[in-house]
Amino acid sequence: MTTPEIKINVRTAYIPEQSEPAEDRYVFAYTINIENQGEQAARLLNRHWLIADADGKTQEVEGEGVVGKQPYLTPGEAFEYTSATLINTPVGSMRGSYEMVDDEGTVFQADIPIFTLAQPHVLN
Repeated sequence: MTTPEIKINVRTAYIPEQSEPAEDRYVFAYTINIENQGEQAARLLNRHWLIADADGKTQEVEGEGVVGKQPYLTPGEAFEYTSATLINTPVGSMRGSYEMVDDEGTVFQADIPIFTLAQPHVLN
């Protein structure tokens, strides 16, 4: 089950001081804001990411919670965190989902729409 009551916004930033373009190493930070716009509280249990570079190489990342936490969001509450990823090209993308559970024990997926990772001035 997917729910529209969990709204997810993403901001990205290229991190030049951790990147080594000559070695095909591009590091990007991403800040995720998760807002519960529903009428029931929910806890984020797990994350699932698909990270793709411009060469078609895809990494799949799964794990418990986010940044070591399993945030519990009451209606109207939001949680924000920043993490980072490494890809081998100056442009890539990420998409995924969070597995969540509401107070009634119903497990559902909150989809994370695809977003672009791009070194500045690479895309118009």
